[in-house]
Amino acid sequence: MKHSYMKSMVVACLATLSFIGFNATATAATNYKVVKGDSLWKLGKRYSVTIDDIKKLNNRQGDMIYIGETLAIPSKTKVLAAETTEPSTAAPAHTAKPEAKPQAKPAEQETPAVSISASEKDLLARLVEAEAKGESYEGKVGVATVVLNRVDSPKFPDTVTGVIKQVVGKAYAFSPVQNGSINKPASEDSKKAVEQALTRKDRLDNSIYFYNPKTATDNWIRSRAVIKTIDHHVFAK
Repeated sequence: MKHSYMKSMVVACLATLSFIGFNATATAATNYKVVKGDSLWKLGKRYSVTIDDIKKLNNRQGDMIYIGETLAIPSKTKVLAAETTEPSTAAPAHTAKPEAKPQAKPAEQETPAVSISASEKDLLARLVEAEAKGESYEGKVGVATVVLNRVDSPKFPDTVTGVIKQVVGKAYAFSPVQNGSINKPASEDSKKAVEQALTRKDRLDNSIYFYNPKTATDNWIRSRAVIKTIDHHVFAK
């Protein structure tokens, strides 16, 4: 009787220690500060965890991240250690364990290739609205893409704000900044166009200019190599 009681106590203690070890290791994480060019997909590959792992640990629903924010990245080695210390619940020999379902990879268009701040995203959407109001959704995406291409180009400022508010000669590079129409709120289509452009799926062959050939008065802009025409805008580089 005494031996049975001691055996039960030992089993109970081991189970308790396993449970404590599981909870302690399952929450282990690394704090990471988001920088330009980061995305959940890239962070998942870097730390060998899934996007869902990161979103669950940070209580996130969407896939957008912003420059300067701090994310908790789950430690893959700690998660594995937690799994091995959990009390065994092995099924009987005659019962086959269900196969684990493979982790589905999120659609590529849902994962931004670059991250910008919320204020810059709003500024870009307002520029798109002012420059491409009345244009198709594709045309709006094109305008946002040109701005992002300029950020990547050594010929222009390296931030969205810097590109949009750049002064060329005695005027702003974009007329909506000059005439104040950029201060009007953006439409939902313009906001969605910015999100689409951030995926960088179609960079318009790195076009860094767009213009309306019916109203453009600068002959120099007409000398640039034309990449594509969308609605009333010619996109060039």
